[in-house]
Order: sequence, then C-alpha cells, then structure tokens
Amino acid sequence: MAATTETMAGTAPDANPVERLRQAFNRLGEQQKMIFLVGVAALIAVVVGSILWSRQPDWKVLFSNLNEKDGGAIVAILETQNTPHRYSDGGSLMVPAERVHEVRLKLASQGLPRGGMVGFELMENQKFGTSQFAEQVNYQRGLEGELARTIQSIGAVQAARVHLAIPKPSVFVREEQKPTASVMLNLYPGRTLDSGQIAGIGHLVSSSVPQLPMANVAIIDQNGALLSQLKSKLSDAGLDPAQLKYVRETENGVITRIEEILKPMLGAGNFKVQVAADIDFSQSEQTAESYRPNSTPETTSIRSQQNNETANINQVIGGVPGALTNQPPVPATAPLTQPATGTTAAPGKPAKPGELQGKLESAGITAPLNPVGQPISTSKNATINYEVDKTIRYTKQAMGNIRRLSAAMVINHRRETGKDGQPVSKPIPDAEMKQINELVREAMGFNKERGDTISVANAPFTAVDKSESEIPLWKDPENISYAKDIAKYLIIAAIIAFLYFKIIQPSLKTMFEPPAKSEKESAEEGGLFGGAGGLPGGGEEEGATEVRIDHYAVKVQKARDAAEADPKAVANIIKDWMDPSGS
Repeated sequence: MAATTETMAGTAPDANPVERLRQAFNRLGEQQKMIFLVGVAALIAVVVGSILWSRQPDWKVLFSNLNEKDGGAIVAILETQNTPHRYSDGGSLMVPAERVHEVRLKLASQGLPRGGMVGFELMENQKFGTSQFAEQVNYQRGLEGELARTIQSIGAVQAARVHLAIPKPSVFVREEQKPTASVMLNLYPGRTLDSGQIAGIGHLVSSSVPQLPMANVAIIDQNGALLSQLKSKLSDAGLDPAQLKYVRETENGVITRIEEILKPMLGAGNFKVQVAADIDFSQSEQTAESYRPNSTPETTSIRSQQNNETANINQVIGGVPGALTNQPPVPATAPLTQPATGTTAAPGKPAKPGELQGKLESAGITAPLNPVGQPISTSKNATINYEVDKTIRYTKQAMGNIRRLSAAMVINHRRETGKDGQPVSKPIPDAEMKQINELVREAMGFNKERGDTISVANAPFTAVDKSESEIPLWKDPENISYAKDIAKYLIIAAIIAFLYFKIIQPSLKTMFEPPAKSEKESAEEGGLFGGAGGLPGGGEEEGATEVRIDHYAVKVQKARDAAEADPKAVANIIKDWMDPSGS
C-alpha cells in the first residue's frame, strides 16, 4: 500500500492552471491553433462591438441648414458645456436625443440661432457720437430683422427677408411719400401658403411700420411668384377660399343633422347622405325715395309763410305850401280807424277847422286822417309753403343666403335571419321609407318655394373586404422598424453562436478531451478500494501499471465518489494505512 501511495504522488502533474492551459493548447496542431486564436479574437470583437453599439446614444437633429456664423457660435457653446455633438452627412448638427430640448432652450436663451440677421440687439451697442443717419439705419436694420424672425415662426416658412423703404419726413403735404415694404419667403419643400396666411403677413408688416398701407407690401416666394395678389385674383375669379369653406360648413351642418336623426333608426353604417348647397354670395344695396299725399292741414308742417296787406286813400292836400305839404302821403294799411263825425280833436272840445278828425292804423303804421279823407281800396295777400311728405329707405341685403338645397341619401337593405338560419337582405317597407323621407325633410329644413329637392333610395350595400383596405403586417412602418431592430440582434447572436459552436468548441474538445477507458479500468472503477483488484498489490502488475498512468484528477474524483458511496469502507482503508500491522 505504501508503494501505491508513492506511485500516485509521483505521477501527479503540475497543478498550475496556466501550465495546464499551455499543455492543453499544445495538443492542437499548427492549423488548429491559428483557427482557435482567430475565432477567439473574432468572438471578443463581436461581443465588445455589440456592447459599445448598444451603449451608443441615439442622435437627433438639433438644427439644420445653419449658416457658418450661427453654426460656429453654437458649436463653441456646445464645446464649452461639454455636450457631445456631431455633423450628419446632410450638414445637420446632431446631439443625443435625451438632450435635444435642453440644448435648444439653453441656446434660445442666448438668442441662437440668429438666422444670419440682426434684430433690435443692434441698438444695444450704440457708440457715443453716432450720427442721426447711422442711428436711423441701425433702427431700420433692427426692424427688418425682427420682422423676418417673426415671419419665420410660421410653420411653412423656412427663411424670410424683409426690406423696408422708409422715406424722410417732409413738412409739405404734397411731397409726403408713404413707406413701402418687400418680403421674400423661402418655403419648405412641398408646402404652400393660403390667402389668409399671405394677408396675415401683409397686415403684420403694415402694422409694424408707421403709415405703411397694406397695398404697399409686396410678398414673393423663392420662385419669384407674387403672393400678395393671390387673394385679389381669387376674389375676382369667384374662388374665394373663405366662401368655399362656408359652403362646406353649411353642407356638413345639414349632413350632421340628418345623420343624428337617422342613426337610432337605421344604425351607423347603414346609410349615406350627401348634400349640395347653392349659396348666394352676391351683395346688393338699394335706396328708395317715396312721396305720399299731405294729410290734414292741422298736422302739416309749414316751411315758409308770407303776408302782404295794402290800402289806397283819397286825401285832399291843404295848408300852407311848403316842404311839409309837398311830402307824399304816408302809406296806409288796413284796418282803418275812422272817428265819428262831429267828434273833437280832443276829448271834451269841439273840432276846429283844419284839425285831424281821426287816424289810420295798419301794418304797424299810424297815419292821420282829415275829416274829408276816405279809403278807396284795401288788399291782403298771404303765401304759405308746406313741407313735402317723403320717405327714404336704404336696404343692404346680406350675403351667404341659401338659394337651394339638394340632398341625396341611400339606405342599405335590412338584414334578417331566414328560416335556414342564414342572413337574408330585405328592402325596407314603403311606409317606413315614407317616414324616413319626412324626417329627412324636416331635418334639412326643406323649402319647396326655394326649390329644394331630396332623393332617398333603398339598395343593398356591397360588402367591403377589410383585408384589402387594411395595411398588411409586413407593410406597416412600425412593424418594419421593429423587425429591423430584431434582425440586428439576431445577426449578432448568430455570429456569436457560429464562432463558438463551429470554431471554439471543437478546439476546446481537442484540448481537454477525456482519456480513453479500457475494460480493465472500468472494472477497477467499479471495485476501487472495495475489491482485491482495486487495492495495491491485490491485482496483477499489468493492471497496476495502467492505474499509474491515469490522470491525477480522475483518481481524485474516483476517490471522492467512493467516499460518498461507502464512507465506512474508506474509513477502514485509512485506518489500515495508519496501522499496517492491524493491531
């Protein structure tokens, strides 16, 4: 037994792992060594590349189409903030996707990008002693830049430039000139501006410059097309977009009312409604002036009135000739006042020869009368002008009145279950169709005098194949994107599996292949430490030699297995080693 112990200790190889790996690697041939090393290097490269690729950030566009000045300023700020960035093949500046909004807000706080133009920040760096002309030029440049920035905020506008022509103010009204403006728009590919947006840009510019009328603003696009006249041309041709929008809204309103009243009866999808509206967009103004007969004189209004009263008197001129007697008689007017004959000139005194016996009062004039003077004739004229009764009426008819409505509706056949249990399509009864017709008339506001028409038909609908209308899974953009991502990982996994199972694993089997077992070794494994053949000296010399050349690790594993299987036998063997005499 002592000899066996010495033999096992003498055949034990070096337990250093590096030495064991070197011995295992030396078992490979020259070509196998080359293939093994290339496979291990390729496997390491694929694994490391996959890890780095998975950790690479997702880049997104920060700004595109930057000019050199703005691009340099933005890159300088990004380098100062240690923000990773790079340029794409299209010239766009890209940053990590999770920091796009943060970087944009920080750059916006510093006024970047400026778009190659300056605004009112030009007025912040005014130098002392600047002339009035330079101040006016800087103000105009700043105003142009601010207007261009505002116009660029419109979604369809990629870039804009504004040119202002502001004349010098003059104290002479005849020589005063109005400012003018020109706007150059560079639109995004495939985008256009409607007439409302064009008018909005024109009003924005005209409202930002004092005394600039809307007609003096010219707007063109990058192709040189004049956009400021688009609205007037459409209006002259009767193609005002606002009018077309009003027609669509009117038709959709009528369709909605009809659908809302028919859905509870027929169900959604069992009917289709179309409405055509004829809208009158013409404008008319009317002025009427009418005269009516005058009413009673008591209620009429007097415009002007003229009264004329005259009186002629035959009077004998007497007295001392002279200036007083040669004067013409004083004109007298009615009424005449004649005192009674025999009355005295003064009360209580008799009349004397030559004294006046009365007086004439008419039209505010008092004239003396001699006793022998009598009026010959009197006249009275009156002219009265009355106001003429008239009525002036001004009428302006509103635009957008409905001249005519035409509605068409088709109703699907009703589906019922037949006797055999199969669905059957049947037409709707006439009584129910008449009821539906009346409901549609009331819902659309049918007016026979206006010339409205309505047509309701009952016909079976053709079944629509949903498979043709739906997008297949292999054509869905989201599924295609997911498939590409999955394909990348599958390709990487396939490369790793190929390198390991086809190159590395066969080499490892060759390096660490288990020794071949003979029949005698199998018998010895079954009787290790238990039979005579398993003990030193208990078997033939040829079997002992085969045991000596066995691997040390295999022997240790066999001893462990025997100890776990029969601990008592192993304990007795160790006891015999400790006391060979057996006492």
